[in-house]
Amino acid sequence: MPAGPRLIVDEACYHIVARGNQKRPIFKDDIDFREYLERVKRYKRKHGFRLYAFCLMPNHIHILGQVANKHSLSKFMQSLTRSYTAYFNHKYEKVGYLWQGRFKSKIINRDKYLLDCINYIEFNPIRANLIKSPHNYLWSSYKERVFGGDQEKATLDPLRF
Repeated sequence: MPAGPRLIVDEACYHIVARGNQKRPIFKDDIDFREYLERVKRYKRKHGFRLYAFCLMPNHIHILGQVANKHSLSKFMQSLTRSYTAYFNHKYEKVGYLWQGRFKSKIINRDKYLLDCINYIEFNPIRANLIKSPHNYLWSSYKERVFGGDQEKATLDPLRF
């Protein structure tokens, strides 16, 4: 049965989750993680998506951001997933689906829950027993958000409440 339409609201924040098809890895090496993040940066600028937090796990992703308008979320995610799928399939000589169905998205209120959601996303590698401390995980927004980063390489946008 096809999924129904998404509830998309202008200027809303969303927690987005997308999983690899059959829970298989979508990132096999550091280059894959970097490629995905470069695409995030490119398409967030193109589609007016403000990125507040992310965590790239071996077989799924978490993204927290704000849409400019109700069309931004679908355009951003469509560009991102199609582009990365083409890269991945070419690199690993595969065909077909990389992602398991549609991405999931949940509206996040811009209050304390927004900060709780950021923590949930950035502490995901600890819950998965990949690391002991979030600052040791290379593929999340934790280091940039907490310690700052090189403005030229910055991925995150300033939080708006």
